[in-house]
Amino acid sequence: MGRIIFYEDRNFQGRSYECMSDCSDMTSYLSRCNSIRVESGCFMIYDGTDFMGNQFFMRRGEYPDSQRLMGMGMMSDFIRSCRMIPPYRGSYRMRIYEKENFAGQMSELMEDCESIMDRFRMSDCQSCNVMDGHWLMYEQPHFRGRMMYMMPGEHRSFRDMGTTMRISSIKRITDYC
Repeated sequence: MGRIIFYEDRNFQGRSYECMSDCSDMTSYLSRCNSIRVESGCFMIYDGTDFMGNQFFMRRGEYPDSQRLMGMGMMSDFIRSCRMIPPYRGSYRMRIYEKENFAGQMSELMEDCESIMDRFRMSDCQSCNVMDGHWLMYEQPHFRGRMMYMMPGEHRSFRDMGTTMRISSIKRITDYC
């Protein structure tokens, strides 16, 4: 089981909120977040409610201040929802599609891909079917920039998931979460 604690102030001070599962709306528990402690497991945190908006991958560790969080790409002290990534030990398999609703060019991945353009000559990815494993999709090649978490299932439209970012690289979540 995972455990993450959000604190309103730096250095794990001030009001706190602890999560051990998914939380779609944290606004009634905290007004801001300036430090985070992940005691076990891995989580995705979101700057919007209902798992929408910018996403950030959090693994076990301490994040004592906003400077460290900003180094991960977080631009504000607003964390509105979080999702626990369940432990997974198995094979990885995903099909990515150039267009929404599984249309256009299709490619299959079973390992990390640093650049979908270089590897598949695919300029965009707008839907996917995750058959096995948990994945992170990144806006820039080489696993950089904004990210989006993909759990097993059919994802017909990334726009419906609250993002318009262009996908350029994809990585398996292999951390023991």
